[in-house]
Amino acid sequence: MDYAWKLDSGKKVSLKDFDPSYSGKLKKDEAPALLDKYNQELAELQEILYAAGHNGVLIVLQGMDTSGKDGTIAHVMSHVNPQGCQVTSFKAPTAEELAHDFLWRVHAHTPAKGMMGIFNRSHYEDVLIVRVHDLLPKADWEANYDHINNFEKLLAGTGTLILKFFLHISKDEQAERLQAREDDKDKRWKINAGDYKERNYWDAYQEAYEDLLEKCSTPHAPWYIIPADRKWFRNLAIARTLVETLRPYRKEWEKALEARGEAAYDELLQYRESLKSSDSAGEK
Repeated sequence: MDYAWKLDSGKKVSLKDFDPSYSGKLKKDEAPALLDKYNQELAELQEILYAAGHNGVLIVLQGMDTSGKDGTIAHVMSHVNPQGCQVTSFKAPTAEELAHDFLWRVHAHTPAKGMMGIFNRSHYEDVLIVRVHDLLPKADWEANYDHINNFEKLLAGTGTLILKFFLHISKDEQAERLQAREDDKDKRWKINAGDYKERNYWDAYQEAYEDLLEKCSTPHAPWYIIPADRKWFRNLAIARTLVETLRPYRKEWEKALEARGEAAYDELLQYRESLKSSDSAGEK
């Protein structure tokens, strides 16, 4: 493992095998410069992605409360042009959404070609909260694994690059972050009694995450486990993974832009020639 654990398809997952406080040999004071470097390159890649319009990029963020989904978006995407990026947070489904299949509301928010889309929580809630709180029969939510895999296969087959990040936080670290919100008057607006209630289901959520990580990590839509106890390392791990995944596409996107530029330039020259011909005809 370097910065993140990329999961193999179908491999049994036990979250106890992954240290949420891992930071390798890096020191905290080394992180800002490294993060800035990756953020700068990510901004360049996003600009070329947007201009070329060959692929969309879907970034899925999942994790327990306080694991840092919002913080990741703020710090990792800080240099990205908002014009080419869309963040979607999936809340409890509306009556209209419940009247459709569970992927109906999700598909509408997948990124178009040229765009980056970020899911702050996602379609995976339908094998997480639905399971933990017995909102559907087991047979129904178990079938959702296949539906999700087929859905992501469709997206990948039509040009969407999919990266899924599980922000792996320890129960002790979550408790400290919740307490910090209580202690800081400026952060008390973040307090949600539901976060404390969900802590009672910690073990059930860990089991649910282990199953979805095992069943839904595929070559075209891999899951990455991100150590999330150290915020600075979490941000760095995700930024680096994004850059190293998108970097190989850069030449393809630049080649497409070069060809488009040549075609546009030829069209401009033809237009100028037509003006000259018109002027010459007028003089006669």
